[in-house]
Amino acid sequence: MNKLLLAAAFVASLCVAGAAHAATTLTVGASPTPHAEILAEAAKLLKPAGIELKIVEYSDYVQPNVALDSGDLDANYFQHKPYLDDFIAQKGVKLASMGPVHYEPFGIYAGRSKDLKTLKDGAIIAVPNDATNEGRALLLLQDEGLIKLAPGSGLTATTRDIVENPKKLRIEEIEAPQLVRALPDVDAAVINGNYAILGGLKVAEALAVEAADSMAASTYANVLAVREKDTARPELQALYEVLVSPEIAKAMREKYTGAVLPSVAK
Repeated sequence: MNKLLLAAAFVASLCVAGAAHAATTLTVGASPTPHAEILAEAAKLLKPAGIELKIVEYSDYVQPNVALDSGDLDANYFQHKPYLDDFIAQKGVKLASMGPVHYEPFGIYAGRSKDLKTLKDGAIIAVPNDATNEGRALLLLQDEGLIKLAPGSGLTATTRDIVENPKKLRIEEIEAPQLVRALPDVDAAVINGNYAILGGLKVAEALAVEAADSMAASTYANVLAVREKDTARPELQALYEVLVSPEIAKAMREKYTGAVLPSVAK
């Protein structure tokens, strides 16, 4: 039996008897890259089990959760857990995570400077300007020995938490989607994995990349989100199991060459 049939048999075993008899359509919201692309691969594995995926792409980070809460979507896949938790707290919605699927490692990419070891005093380093990602970027700079942050600042760090900056680096806060475009005007930039992909950058060519066992990699794993009341729905459980299957993990590694990595090994 080939891998596709094995996966189909696995998914079918997760469905209740009545659910497998008729095709079930799940409407799932996603960011175009890489989430919608990964869902398209998952759809191939789910189809033999009678589960169809309708993938709705969103370009923002608010509407997918609004649509999920209102019932327009069965699930969404675009966000990491801290963002989901904050959205739930701010909006009072009853959403939940089915679990982590992948993470997108931050990388330091070359602008005018091609080596972190030879950065000149006063070099300009661009980082994301949003609270969710700035601390993560600063931690990577700290891991590379370029700055030191105040003890305990962690993932909530801002430039105000820099207590040592031996090269007097100038940290420029820029909107995350603009970081690739800013590379010619800075010495280096710390860029989110999804924006690196969209900008044509390769993780293999980054000057430094987050470690797989870093605090950020585990904290900022992207999750499959559903309504709280739907966490036990067999077809949604089947979708999650396929998203963390060896087949999807292999597809991630092959397609994104390190820019998207599976969070769960199965």
